Amino acid sequence: MTVTINPAEVEFSAIRAQGPGGQNVNKVSCAVHVRFDINASSLPPAVKARLLELRDGRITQGGVVVLKAQQSRSLEQNKEDALRRLQALVDSAAEAPLVRRPTRPTRGSQRRRLDEKTRSGQVKALRGKVNE
Repeated sequence: MTVTINPAEVEFSAIRAQGPGGQNVNKVSCAVHVRFDINASSLPPAVKARLLELRDGRITQGGVVVLKAQQSRSLEQNKEDALRRLQALVDSAAEAPLVRRPTRPTRGSQRRRLDEKTRSGQVKALRGKVNE
């Protein structure tokens, strides 16, 4: 299932980037903070539930995804990067997990397991003291 994010539901704020970069870092606010409220979004309810269940440090307890993009010196490129990462997060939650159907072990696999247990038990029995 493909779910696209409505850009109107994403809140961008320009901030100053961290790290090396010379005077450009001190003068220009080109890094981007992106906030996306999962509960207030137009995503399908199943995708919202899976997103909120994710154990991801970027998702707050209030259900807001907070991303920071500062790779580029361009504000627009950082916005695109943040949107791409947000879309990847939503895409990962859009995939419904496969439900495991329990199966019974085959008779051959049970026999092989018991044979291996017997063999390893014999090896351990031979590790004892030698009586002369």
